[in-house]
Amino acid sequence: MMFSKTTSNIKVSVIPEYDIKNSYPSENRYVFKYNIAIENTGNFPIKVLKRKWLIFDVGFGYTEIIGDGVIGLTPEIPVGNNFTYFSNVMLRSGVGNMSGKYLVRNMETQENFEIDIPKFNLLSEVLSN
Repeated sequence: MMFSKTTSNIKVSVIPEYDIKNSYPSENRYVFKYNIAIENTGNFPIKVLKRKWLIFDVGFGYTEIIGDGVIGLTPEIPVGNNFTYFSNVMLRSGVGNMSGKYLVRNMETQENFEIDIPKFNLLSEVLSN
């Protein structure tokens, strides 16, 4: 299932997937992969500067992750283009969700602004059967 949200003409889409091969439910290790596309539908190029994630793990609460760029990069995204990447997260309960924000820069005016990463659900297959 895809989750999408558009903020200031920047569309962020996420496809989460339970990673059964790398998960060990008996050790409370549930791994999820997520693919992200950041699509610039605006009229100026942008650069992704920072990310802020809020990860919810049922029974364990919230964790906030703040860092520079995405996957070690601060990609510039020209008008009409997109940047895609994948990453992963581990939950202890097997059920949760993630949402967040990117701090991006308008490369024409050098102004920074935030765009939303849509909230997406994380549900392990073990628990959904």
